[in-house]
Amino acid sequence: MISKFESIFNRKPELFLFNTMSQKKERFNPIEDNKARMYCCGLTVYNYAHIGNLRKYIFDDTLRRTLEFFEYNVTHQMNVTDIGHLESDADEGEDKLEKEAKKRGEDVLALARFYEKAFFDDLQKLNILMPHLITRATEHIDCMIDLIKRIEKNGYSYFSDGNLYFDVTKMKDYGKLARLDLSSLKAGARIEVDERKRSPYDFVLWFTNSKFKNHILNWESPWGEGFPGWHIECAAMSIKYLGEQFEIHTGGIDHIPVHHTNEIAEAEAATGKDWVKYWMHSEFLVLDKEEKMSKSLGNFITLNDIITKRINPLAYRFMCLNAHYRKKMIFSYKALESAQNGYWGLKEKVINEKEKCEAKEIEQKILENNYDINDFEIARFCKSHIEQFVTAISDDLNTPVAMSVIFNLLKDNSIPSRTKYATLLIFDRVLGLGFASFTRGQITEEQKKLIEEREVARKEKNFQKADQIRETLLSQGIVLQDTLDGTHYFLE
Repeated sequence: MISKFESIFNRKPELFLFNTMSQKKERFNPIEDNKARMYCCGLTVYNYAHIGNLRKYIFDDTLRRTLEFFEYNVTHQMNVTDIGHLESDADEGEDKLEKEAKKRGEDVLALARFYEKAFFDDLQKLNILMPHLITRATEHIDCMIDLIKRIEKNGYSYFSDGNLYFDVTKMKDYGKLARLDLSSLKAGARIEVDERKRSPYDFVLWFTNSKFKNHILNWESPWGEGFPGWHIECAAMSIKYLGEQFEIHTGGIDHIPVHHTNEIAEAEAATGKDWVKYWMHSEFLVLDKEEKMSKSLGNFITLNDIITKRINPLAYRFMCLNAHYRKKMIFSYKALESAQNGYWGLKEKVINEKEKCEAKEIEQKILENNYDINDFEIARFCKSHIEQFVTAISDDLNTPVAMSVIFNLLKDNSIPSRTKYATLLIFDRVLGLGFASFTRGQITEEQKKLIEEREVARKEKNFQKADQIRETLLSQGIVLQDTLDGTHYFLE
C-alpha cells in the first residue's frame, strides 16, 4: 500500500522500529527480501486474558498492520502456552495450568481450550487480526526435544537430580538483551537459590523431577519421562516455522530479563547464529500508584468486565492507540469512559462523512487495495495528511500522533467527503478501528420520539430530563451525539 504514496514522498518511506537489543530506533531492514516474520508471545491459558495482556496484542496487531501497510510479506506466529509455565519464571512453583485445573477438578487440556477460545474471542472483539500461525506447546513437544538435543550436543547443558539444565556460564553473552552482568548479581536477588543448579541463573530445559510431584502432562524423552521448561517452547516453535533467523520477536517488558533472555540463549546455543534481528516490547498497563495488573495479584480486569460496564471493546482499542506502546498506560474506569466518549465522537464524525458519499464504491476499492492515489482526488486534497500519518507510524508506531492526524483530517472542511472517507479507510488499515463497519443503524418510532423529547428538554434547559432520556436510550444501545447541526444517534 505504501508504494501508492511514493509520488508524495518522492521516495519509498522507510519504517523505523525501536529495538530493545540495541536500545535505539533502527531502520527496518529484513533478513530476507521483503519478509517480515514476527513471533509474538501468546497467552498462558490458565485464566482469562486481562486488559493489560490485551494491550500487548493490540500492539502486536498494530505492528503487523503497519508492516503490511509498508508492503512487507508478513508471517505472524503466536504460541499458546498450555504446558510448562510454572508459577515463577525461575523454574519454581506448580504448573499454572495444572494448578488451576486441580483446583477446579477439571481436565487440564479441556480447561486450556476453554480459556484459549475466550482469548480468541477477545481478540476478535478488539478487531485484532488472527495470527497466520497459532502453535500450541502441547502439540510441539517433538520439536522442543529436537532443539534441546542440539543444545546438549553443543555442550550447553547438564543433568542434575532428574532435570536437564541450561548452563548459562557457557554462553559468553548470556543476558545481552537485558544487559545482565552475572558477576555483579547475587544469588537469590532475581531467583531462588536451587542447590541442584551450578549457577542460580541456570534454567530447566526438561523436567523429570519437578519439586511438585504427580505432574499430569508428561512425555517420553531421552532424559526420561517429563515435560519441557517454559522457555524452550518459543525458541523451538519459532525456529520450526519461521527459520533459524527471523526479523521480529515481541512481548511485554516483563519478558526481557528472564523469558526472552533464556529463549535467546537456547536458540543461539543450538544454532550458533544470531537469532532475532529486532526485539520489541510493550509497556505495562498499570493501575493507580502504578501497580502492575496481574492474575497472581488478583487485581486484573477482563474485557468482559468492561463490556458489562457498557464499554465498547473498540473504545479500549481507541484508548490504547492514544498511548505509545513503549509508555506506561495508567488505567482507571474514568479514563476508559473518557476514551469511550472520544471513540463515540470519532464514530459520529466518520458516519457523517460516510453518509455524504458513495460509501460502498469507496470501501470496495480501498479495502481491496484496488485504487490509485489519484482516485477520489486523494493526492490532490490529502497530501499533507498522508505525509503526517505515514511519518507518525513509520516513527516506531507513533499511534498517538497518527490519531491526531485522523481528527485533523475530519476537521478539514476543504476536503470533499468522498476524499475524506477514502483517506480515513486507508489510515484505518493500520489503526484497525473498523471505520467501514460504522453505521448509524435503525431505531424505533418510540425511540425517535424520545430523542425529540430530549431536544425539547434541552431547549427548555431541563438538563436533568435530557440526561435521563440519554441514559434510557443508552441502556437500549443507542448513543446520542450533540453536534452544531442537532442531535445525532447511532447504535453501539
